[in-house]
Amino acid sequence: MRRLVYFGLGFVVWIVYTWPFVDGKIDIQVLVAGLIASAVVAVLFHEILPKEHYIFVSPVRIFWFLVYLPVLFYYIVVANLDVVYRALHPRMPIHPGIVKIKTNLSSDSGVTALANSITLTPGTLTVDVGEEGVLYVHWINVKATDIEETTKRIGKRFEWFLEKVFE
Repeated sequence: MRRLVYFGLGFVVWIVYTWPFVDGKIDIQVLVAGLIASAVVAVLFHEILPKEHYIFVSPVRIFWFLVYLPVLFYYIVVANLDVVYRALHPRMPIHPGIVKIKTNLSSDSGVTALANSITLTPGTLTVDVGEEGVLYVHWINVKATDIEETTKRIGKRFEWFLEKVFE
C-alpha cells in the first residue's frame, strides 16, 4: 500500500513539475518517463519515506497542509525582513545562541516538518532533535531562554497546523 501511495504522489508531483499538456496535446514521452521515475522511487525508497503514508490520502490533512503553506510563507517573509534589518543596521543588533524548545508532536514526520519549518525561517536553525520532542535551535537574536517561552516564540506558530496534518 505504501508503495502505491508513494507512486501516485510521485507521479502527481512529476505531472505538476513537467506539465506535459501543451496546446491540447499530451507529451507521451514525459508521461512514460514520469511513470518509470515514480515506480523506481516507490520501489527503491519506500523504506526511507515516512511510514505515516496515510497523511497523503486524507482530504482533511491535505486541506490543513494547504492552509499551513501560506502561514509558513508569511513567517518566512517576516523573518527575512528581520534578518535584513539586522544585517543592514550599523550596530548589527544580534544576540545569537542555542535554545531548547519542546514540541507536543509525536510522529517522526511531524517533528521533522516542524524542524524544517524552523530551519526555513531565516534567523533560526534547528541544530538537533533530542529525545521526547526536544529541539535545539540556533536563534540569531535570543529573546528568551526559558523553554516554555522559546517554544511559544519559535515552535507554537507552526505546531498547531502540523498537529492537524501529521497527528
